[in-house]
Amino acid sequence: MAGLRQEPTARQLRLGVELRRLREATGLTGREAAALLGVSSAQITQIEFAQTGVSEKRLRSLAANYACTDEELISALVRMATDRTRGWWEEYRRLLPTSFLDLSELEHNATFRWDVDLLHVSGLLQTADYARALFATRIPELPEAELDLRVQHRMQRRVIIEGDAPIPYEAVIHEAALRIGVGGRATSQAQLARILELSEADHITVRVIPFTLERFDDTGGAMIYAGGAIPKLDTVVRDGPHGTAFIDAEAQLGVFRTLFRRVEAASLDPERSRELIHKLTKEL
Repeated sequence: MAGLRQEPTARQLRLGVELRRLREATGLTGREAAALLGVSSAQITQIEFAQTGVSEKRLRSLAANYACTDEELISALVRMATDRTRGWWEEYRRLLPTSFLDLSELEHNATFRWDVDLLHVSGLLQTADYARALFATRIPELPEAELDLRVQHRMQRRVIIEGDAPIPYEAVIHEAALRIGVGGRATSQAQLARILELSEADHITVRVIPFTLERFDDTGGAMIYAGGAIPKLDTVVRDGPHGTAFIDAEAQLGVFRTLFRRVEAASLDPERSRELIHKLTKEL
């Protein structure tokens, strides 16, 4: 249909999802919501599936019709609806998978970030050589030009912790990830040195889950947890066999918050983590 978005971003889709949740919480059908707003039911569907945008006036009318009195949530949704930012990641559109761009946009709007990694160093902490070695393991192999683009994109993503307005960042990494020799000895040593350097920043916390831990049950595997403008708008990102999944259901977010706290509690404190990383650097 002419004029409709063909490839809405994850952020645009999230806005539509939140509006649909508000409608469904009232028990209204799409047709009933459309009648209250004086539009066609097709327009409600298009808004909820992010096929078209929604103005602040219309969004506030929808929220009123849905008896939503959470002004914090409404204001956050208005900001999402009216945001016209074209970030640095747009230069990669049609060059890299859409999930790469969606993750960059999510990070750009995040208020904080938690990572859990069990087999590899967290992406935001990676050096270019380490990232290249990881991407090079992909089967089938990536063409050199695409490999370069992925490494370049990953390095640019670090702006959220190294730029002018960094966000609070906490990474919990298993000792196994630090010991696995990605890219060879020199690359691994440089990677550990980079983690130590970054961990000195006030807004960055790195914790290590040691092998010496008496018991560590995998509490859900690797994850990215990105804080939204309000907790209801947080997002979890997980990589699976069928691609990257963005998780935003409130009940699931609560589960992942609990999982992160459990992993955090099982890890060494930041100072002892630094000591372990320093020790590993000498052992390589």
